[in-house]
Amino acid sequence: MRLDHVSYAAGPDGLVGTAKRLGDLLGQEFVDGGVHPRFGTRNYTLPLRGGLYLEVVEALEHPASDKAPFGQAVKARSALGGGWIGFVVATDDMTRVEERLGRKAVPGNRHLPDGTELKWQQIGINGLIADPQLPWFIHWETTDLHPGNAGSDVTLTCLEISGDSQRVKDYLGESLQKRVDPWTGKPAENVEIKWVAEHGTPGLLAANFMTPLGEVRI
Repeated sequence: MRLDHVSYAAGPDGLVGTAKRLGDLLGQEFVDGGVHPRFGTRNYTLPLRGGLYLEVVEALEHPASDKAPFGQAVKARSALGGGWIGFVVATDDMTRVEERLGRKAVPGNRHLPDGTELKWQQIGINGLIADPQLPWFIHWETTDLHPGNAGSDVTLTCLEISGDSQRVKDYLGESLQKRVDPWTGKPAENVEIKWVAEHGTPGLLAANFMTPLGEVRI
């Protein structure tokens, strides 16, 4: 397992406005990631160094966003003004995660503006809704189209999470491994995780980045 991406819900300025605001802070533009038809959501993505990426996502006015857990999670966070939804862990063996959680993963897909389709499986949104410190899991079926494969001058250096580190480790079931940088073929640097036990609300509080503009905390 390895860190895959971090997810941020659009605020009152909407998807495009939120993506521009964060992109200006990080010195890099987001790209249109397309619509998730099964979840009733849409995203913009920004690649990060080491094969990771950052997504900004909004819920659409569509029945799927009320029925799908991911749509529900996005709507709930946006209703609070937007902000971090959580972090996502990639696995090469979704069967093991399904067995541990006792339920099946659901398929996900989205079409890029050029019509290219990305496909994956995901599981764990219900766990996130119940306990926001927990990640959810993804298994990519179109690995060559991973949003983090593009080059980037922005590095995710640290995630600040309010919660219980042992709870999350037990939930993961194994240690996170280093991701291989698709541009160098070498292991990427680990992202530091800081646990803020004193904070009252569990969940992802902030992400820290190294950018051409310097250090940025969001």
